[in-house]
Amino acid sequence: MDDTDHRLIAELRRDGRAALSDLALRLGLSRATVRARMERLAARGEIAGFTVLTRGDVTASPVRGLMMIGIEGRGTDRIMARLLGLPAVQAVHSTNGRWDLIAEIGTATLAEFDEVLARIRSFEGVSTSETNLMLTTRRAGRR
Repeated sequence: MDDTDHRLIAELRRDGRAALSDLALRLGLSRATVRARMERLAARGEIAGFTVLTRGDVTASPVRGLMMIGIEGRGTDRIMARLLGLPAVQAVHSTNGRWDLIAEIGTATLAEFDEVLARIRSFEGVSTSETNLMLTTRRAGRR
């Protein structure tokens, strides 16, 4: 990827719905060049896809946080499956270092969030945890 590809990706992060003509104008390229670069980036897997963030994605779960989880023994797969079965758990990531898993959690209220944390802490095999609430989210390339 060259500098132009990086600039194109930054513009797409800023506005994934931008028209080819707008992208071309911002980048100082022709529409055909922008289209060809986007197709090449997608074909090579540099652009894995496009997504939409809706108001419902943000307002349905205004209380969001990351729960880092330490697991004793070899129960990681079992605990990950249980976590993914909880409606409030939006994603689970395996990781290295001090923590074994990181769960992204979203609820409507702090009380619900606290209930989810208590439930996860009661899972057999969860030895320790630490949770951080997410206060503000900014996405790459957005102002």
